[in-house]
Amino acid sequence: MNIQWYPGHMTKAKRAMKEDIKLIDLVIELVDARVPLSSRNPDIDDLAKGKARMVLLNKSDLADERVNAQWAAWFEAKNIHAVKVDSRNKGTLKQVQSVVQEACKEKIERDRKRGIMNRPIRTMVVGIPNVGKSTFINSFAGKACAKTGNKPGVTKGNQWIRLNKTLELLDTPGILWPRFEDQSVGLKLALIGSINDQILNKDDLACQCIRILKERYPGMVSQRFGLETEDKEPAAILEDVARQRSCLMKGGELDIARAAAMVLDDFRAGKLGRVTLERPEDYKDKE
Repeated sequence: MNIQWYPGHMTKAKRAMKEDIKLIDLVIELVDARVPLSSRNPDIDDLAKGKARMVLLNKSDLADERVNAQWAAWFEAKNIHAVKVDSRNKGTLKQVQSVVQEACKEKIERDRKRGIMNRPIRTMVVGIPNVGKSTFINSFAGKACAKTGNKPGVTKGNQWIRLNKTLELLDTPGILWPRFEDQSVGLKLALIGSINDQILNKDDLACQCIRILKERYPGMVSQRFGLETEDKEPAAILEDVARQRSCLMKGGELDIARAAAMVLDDFRAGKLGRVTLERPEDYKDKE
């Protein structure tokens, strides 16, 4: 599958971020815990040079907990504070405020020495489309202050949000880079829903999902759909899913498109189980 998607408003957003970064103390980057590196925009590292950094491993409740811990350690080793969160669950966000203070302690100390007291920490919240950025801001702020949606690219312009006396957030539209140099990155982003499904072949995507799950989590697809999958190719398994779940068209023909949508929906909702599609050891040769 060759996957490319770069809506025009993202170019404008990137230019705006370059201007706004001058005002920022801390960059909070949301990534999808199921694909922590593939769901990062490589441009952010350049944009955020010289700024305090924090990564929120969002949707960590859908990801493999053992691998969550590995990724948190991986980011911490790079001097990026990492917090595992579920942006829909306010309880998981309680630790964020304290980590913000820890990440910015040098800035707070510099202000104190210069006689500047209680100036709010200014943070920029960044992330690729559909990673849960607006949901995080709304949950963290305790009110619906950032527009949310279940499709990529809902946020179209930057907006400042004052959370309390100590913290201000700059919301930014989700941005992707213009081309995926590694098609496996595009595939993983498509699987988690960060790329508009309307431009994808969902039958192929579901087969790729089944293939990866067979490699990474043997038995997961079998258990969810009550099928024997060990010696079968993904396309054959998808046909079996269609039969098992009565995905039929007129005349009894298998409705593969419906079965594919079912597999992808179940995967994205965590109904197959907690899954992480990439691990730190996958990238050892690239560091």
